[in-house]
Amino acid sequence: MLKFFKDVVVRKFDIKVSLVGATVLAALTFANVSWAEDSVILAAGDIAHCGSAGPGKTAEIISQIPGTVLALGDLAYDDGSIQQFRDCYDPTWGKFKDRTRPVPGNHEYHTDGAGGYFSYWGEQAGAKGKGYYSFALKQWHVIALNSNLKGSDMRMQNDWLKDDLKNSKQRCILAFWHHPLFSSSRHGNNSRMRDIADALFARGASVVLAGHDHVYERFDPQSPSGKRDRKRGIRFFTVGTGGAPLYPFRSPHLYSRIRYNDQQGVLKLIMHPTSYKWEFINVEGKIKDRGSADCV
Repeated sequence: MLKFFKDVVVRKFDIKVSLVGATVLAALTFANVSWAEDSVILAAGDIAHCGSAGPGKTAEIISQIPGTVLALGDLAYDDGSIQQFRDCYDPTWGKFKDRTRPVPGNHEYHTDGAGGYFSYWGEQAGAKGKGYYSFALKQWHVIALNSNLKGSDMRMQNDWLKDDLKNSKQRCILAFWHHPLFSSSRHGNNSRMRDIADALFARGASVVLAGHDHVYERFDPQSPSGKRDRKRGIRFFTVGTGGAPLYPFRSPHLYSRIRYNDQQGVLKLIMHPTSYKWEFINVEGKIKDRGSADCV
């Protein structure tokens, strides 16, 4: 009788342990599924001057964080030549070339047709002479655009974008290019991408990243015409802090929320299936801005 009682107690104990183990395993499995659906983006532009310490410091941030690197233009100063890409960009951010998705800046076009840029990046830069393309990061649709195009070339890019957005099935959309639509710094607002932004806004894009002004700036969600829209608006970031000397700010844009130009740094985005988080990390490893939001 005593032996039977002991056996019952042991069996009950084994069942409880098994249930606890199963619960823990299920929790870990759920967590792993959740993590597996996330993507990480690391972004900045205006990067590499030969002999400058800045690009090496921002590259150190990226070296410690796995993820897709978005290079937001003006990558190799002063002229974007193939030699400057090899001598200035390649020793620092070039370490991450295989996980980088670039767009060209205005300095790339100091070399005829951005020839050095397209030669250095090859197929990673999209079709030669065009410089726009898209790709999937799990649940996110990511679109690289060329803000240097003009006239019929810009109209062709806009037509391509509308077709690309029509064919995309992902709910969450992020786009990136060089010239910011809105800025409180030296170059100010730049309207050349407004038609592009209108197409993104109509499709419900959540995030746009740009460089060009050598600062970090984050805006409230707004329409391309500059009206606050917390429900459907695009959240614009300027991240021209990849290594080049920083700029001062001028009069703040109406919906500018965070402005930082003390040190260079990198924007880290964690892309969840239906939302995202952001952190701006400076070269001392300090987080100077952070937040989260749902996709539009």
